[in-house]
Amino acid sequence: MEEEACEEQYDSENCTCSSTCASSTESNSDSPVILKILQNWVPRVSHYFDKEHYTYVGHQIVIQESIEHFGAVVWPGALALSQYLESNQERFNLKDKQVLEIGAGTGLVSIVACILGAYVTATDLPEVLENLSFNISSNIQNMNIHKPEVRKLVWGESLSEDFPSSTYHYDFLLASDVVYHHTALDPLLETMVYFCQPGTVLLWANKFRFSTDYEFLEKLSSIFDTTILAEFPESNVKLIKATVREN
Repeated sequence: MEEEACEEQYDSENCTCSSTCASSTESNSDSPVILKILQNWVPRVSHYFDKEHYTYVGHQIVIQESIEHFGAVVWPGALALSQYLESNQERFNLKDKQVLEIGAGTGLVSIVACILGAYVTATDLPEVLENLSFNISSNIQNMNIHKPEVRKLVWGESLSEDFPSSTYHYDFLLASDVVYHHTALDPLLETMVYFCQPGTVLLWANKFRFSTDYEFLEKLSSIFDTTILAEFPESNVKLIKATVREN
């Protein structure tokens, strides 16, 4: 298990965080790779307090946040998943793949997936979609990439009506920090089960805070074949891969 060192730069005036390419060689064992969320300071092009600046796949990404909704803030799981996708492009090649992100929040992970060449559908609750759409459109408008779709998705509701399985099949299902102390864990699991068809890879990164987080992982592991791909101990984040269990 090896990690290539990534040079860190700091700018005391412009305090934002980002990840640059931190490629890791996967271990042949079942043990997860131990990583850290990389912190790099990048120059601000805006001085508004509600914007954060990140660098992934050679692109600066500006994310507008809001304190009004949990989904409008960049959480550690999104940083970990974005970093991992960037660093493991050979293992998880998103180019021209159909990708669905649930609980997309600010859109950071969806933007990274777009830059990596995926056909992305970013979903979240209705009250989050305006900011999600703004972040995605403002960051990819001048890029020659597949244009993503932003859609409402309430976990566990109208799944077969809005996303009929006969029409929608995704190669990757992405989720970050969707598990925390809320009442929608059963609908969330139902949503994951619905979209994870044979051939779909679920990549879920989460900061583990509560006992309910571990209970959700146990439930997930009872339904899917699961592997912990990476751990970020400093941030208490785990990155899990899940696929439909073969009979």
